[in-house]
Amino acid sequence: MPTITTPDGVDIYYVEHGTGQPIIFSHGWPLNSDAWAQELKVFADAGYRAIAHDRRGHGRSSATTTGNDIDTYARDLAALVEALDLRDVVVVGHSTGGGEVVRYAAQYAAGRVAKVVTIGAVPPQMVANDANPDGVPIEVFDGIRESVLKDRSQFWKDLSESFFGANHGRDVSQGAKDDFWRMGMTADLVSAYDCVKAFSETNFVEDLKALEVPIFIGHGDDDQIVPLANAAEKSIKLVKDGTLKIYAGAPHGVHGDFQQQWQKDVLAWLA
Repeated sequence: MPTITTPDGVDIYYVEHGTGQPIIFSHGWPLNSDAWAQELKVFADAGYRAIAHDRRGHGRSSATTTGNDIDTYARDLAALVEALDLRDVVVVGHSTGGGEVVRYAAQYAAGRVAKVVTIGAVPPQMVANDANPDGVPIEVFDGIRESVLKDRSQFWKDLSESFFGANHGRDVSQGAKDDFWRMGMTADLVSAYDCVKAFSETNFVEDLKALEVPIFIGHGDDDQIVPLANAAEKSIKLVKDGTLKIYAGAPHGVHGDFQQQWQKDVLAWLA
């Protein structure tokens, strides 16, 4: 398997297809780079060097009890970019991956990033607190942690329904839901548990303000996992050069007609 090793000794698995300007995809929780399988082909066919990696503790990367936080995820991404000596990079992130690429581009990119793309991303901050009173109550995330610890296999099956909007009537195959469960089961339990704090409590406000490159922010208006009003609609107000695209009726999971349209929009925006 192609891997790079981070400065703290964690092996990060990655996959790539195509040649051209590099574009790196960072996945959501609790998934892995397989979530980007279709994008790897579509963007490679469009003339990009398409790369996706498994976050530490997820998929084929090392399980670890340390570094399950956004700062370390961003540094891991920096290690991958530097190991492959990539420049003029487009970084794309879904959900937790959206936070990862925003933090990376703002703090660790060292001039290597050309553009940023997020979809259903967690910035600027999910959890409710004094600075974010309309956020998601901490009790919701405590419940997620409890479910992951108690019976993660059943939790992934249950979560796939709202992730893809199947519970709101979207046409989602059993195969897609099974694949979500499969990827979730490859995530190390400790890493999956700790990642809940990373994606829910990290504050990305200053990262968004610090971005010096253009960002395309996409979000479904039926996202039951990362609510639109608490995420993309706030993020667009914080960046210097942002494009916001709201997808009517779209869920959190990038799937089906939503996925096809989003791919076309990103390719057009990059061009």
